[in-house]
Amino acid sequence: MPKATRKTVSGTGRAGNTKTDLKQDDLAPDIETGADEFMTTDQGLKINDDQNSLKAGERGATLLEDFILREKITHFDHERIPERIVHARGTAAHGYFQVYKPMAQYTKAGFLNDPARKTPVFVRFSTVAGSRGSTDLARDVRGFSVKFYTEEGNYDLVGNNIPVFFIQDAIKFPDLIHAVKPEPNNEIPQAASAHDTFWDFISLMPESMHMIMWVMSDRAIPRSLRMMEGFGVHTFRLINEAGKSVFVKFHWKPLLGVHSVAWDEATIISGKDPDFHRRDLFDAIESGAFPEWELGIQVVEEKDEHKYPFDLLDPTKLIPEELVPVQRIGKMVLNRNTDNFFAETEQVAFHPGHLVPGIDFSNDPLLQGRLFSYTDTQLSRLGSPNFHEIPINRSINTVHNNQRDGHMRQQINKDVTSYHPNSIGGGCPFQAKAAEGGFTSFMERIDARKVRARSQSFFDHFSQATLFYNSQSEAEKNHLTNALRFELGKVQRIEIRQRMIGLLSQVDKGLATNVADALGLTVPKKPEQPLNHSIPADGDAAKFQPKTKDQGIESSAPLSMANTVKDTIKSRKIAILTADGTDGSQVEKMKKILTAAGAVVEVIAPKLGEVSPEKGVAIPVDKSLMTVSSVLYDAVYIPGGSKAIATLVQKPDAVDFISLANKHCKPVAFETDADPLIQKTSIGDDLRAKKTLAGIISGTQKDMSKDFIKAIAQHRFWEREKSPV
Repeated sequence: MPKATRKTVSGTGRAGNTKTDLKQDDLAPDIETGADEFMTTDQGLKINDDQNSLKAGERGATLLEDFILREKITHFDHERIPERIVHARGTAAHGYFQVYKPMAQYTKAGFLNDPARKTPVFVRFSTVAGSRGSTDLARDVRGFSVKFYTEEGNYDLVGNNIPVFFIQDAIKFPDLIHAVKPEPNNEIPQAASAHDTFWDFISLMPESMHMIMWVMSDRAIPRSLRMMEGFGVHTFRLINEAGKSVFVKFHWKPLLGVHSVAWDEATIISGKDPDFHRRDLFDAIESGAFPEWELGIQVVEEKDEHKYPFDLLDPTKLIPEELVPVQRIGKMVLNRNTDNFFAETEQVAFHPGHLVPGIDFSNDPLLQGRLFSYTDTQLSRLGSPNFHEIPINRSINTVHNNQRDGHMRQQINKDVTSYHPNSIGGGCPFQAKAAEGGFTSFMERIDARKVRARSQSFFDHFSQATLFYNSQSEAEKNHLTNALRFELGKVQRIEIRQRMIGLLSQVDKGLATNVADALGLTVPKKPEQPLNHSIPADGDAAKFQPKTKDQGIESSAPLSMANTVKDTIKSRKIAILTADGTDGSQVEKMKKILTAAGAVVEVIAPKLGEVSPEKGVAIPVDKSLMTVSSVLYDAVYIPGGSKAIATLVQKPDAVDFISLANKHCKPVAFETDADPLIQKTSIGDDLRAKKTLAGIISGTQKDMSKDFIKAIAQHRFWEREKSPV
């Protein structure tokens, strides 16, 4: 075989130097380095602005002609097959949604106007950064996507459990995900943001600081998928029959309240049960403890679009509920698990562009980019433009259009025409007038220049980050601080850590000081400039610097989980720690009381099988100490029985089981006979230092079971937490 011909490659670097005689074998890999080179498209065109998509004016709609955005997003969408690039780790369930009363004043959407109608839904929850095989307990955003099978077509509300996002423009989404994914040279770490590339990106993107506060908070490690909020993230429009539009933010409010696990718990759970969240959801539905959320809306009139100190189109901002209250308009119930994980959970295809009449978009530049990206992603992942024919994705209406053929086509079209207009087919299928349910886009006036730019109203990157931090309880602030210490402590490059301290100092000086101290750094008197790297190459850096604005409030109660619902123990998991010789009557009594209150009770013993009580029949053991830990439970009860206690005192796993529950500030109840065991645990140490501990209930208390139930409803007693920041 003749030797391959060689070619000479030349290029001009950013500094202006010309490189010649760079010879490569035509058949060898194309080895590329971006060092000292201009950024280009895949066609070699130099890019002037990689920070902003092309819009009709700074606050206008993103334009389809933006070939740079489409090339970048298309390439990103096709980087992985067949696993989702993001949100790969997920679980899902079926259910229904029912509106409380007609919402005709805001929207003509049918499913939001008929209180008698139960609209079927399919909901998928997911993590973002990890692969399908990663743990449920990663510190991460959680996807919260709902597919409504309405009589007017499928409507997808594709959101997260956090109301804001890292970036303002979709053109930066591939960069964000590339940064947070495992580092390309060694594929480490999995499902984790505690590494250099992520924090390098964030330290150069001050617009991410509000989202960073949320992701470093306990919101990023939920106790259960059933106990987390959901948000549409973007501002959308609702449109009524008269054609009047209002802006809207969507919320899902869990009726069980919003609860989390501690980070130390999350790391242990990942080892004990990495499927903790999907198992919890599946088991709850199977047992009849159906998860419930109320759908809430924040409505802003068109005339008030510019009323607030933040821009409604900015996805890194939220609307504080004190400024615009959330109206709860309906309830969603999940009451059926999937029959086949792959056929349903893996093949479901969501898209924020799946709309029904009465709901429409805003010009949020992140949302505008998603409208292109999602269809392209499904084409790559599911392999065919006919992904809508997969059963889980099918509309409950028969589909009528002129799309034909394609890989894996299932619908058999009997028509003789597949074009419109036609006369041979009688003009069918017909276009529907708006009065007949035909979708019409809101007629927003657009009169603007084509630009790659962002509105100056998008450049307040710190005010809402500060608002979120100020809204947290002391325990939540401690956890957020420790999360930043952990994450940045994993970063190897000092300059990245230092940049982050500079950004944090603009959120809260105390927070920055506490984090810096753990990293062996000091808070800079003046943060590094320019702070904002989301500017075009020809942009004026001074013009694009962050500008803080008074948000009108110093703190917001709904932003703290300390203010969540704490009046139920339904579906909470309680461990009863036993051994042979336990007091069977106490076990039976407490189990009956807790079960009647809606809790799930499991008997834990040194080994499986049964335990023989002092009196009565044998008690079945649900789990052994070898396979479980108190991190998998919400509370612990220790019945009496001198023989059982003597056995457990000699079991290090039993002592650790109780001590961990105490470390994680959970309710613990014990009968008087169990005191020798308690004295060997960290609770004993704490009781010797203090006469009483919040959430620790002993048999000496008159209403022990009632006090225990009340304590479980409180979820945690963070005042017991050791070594606060």
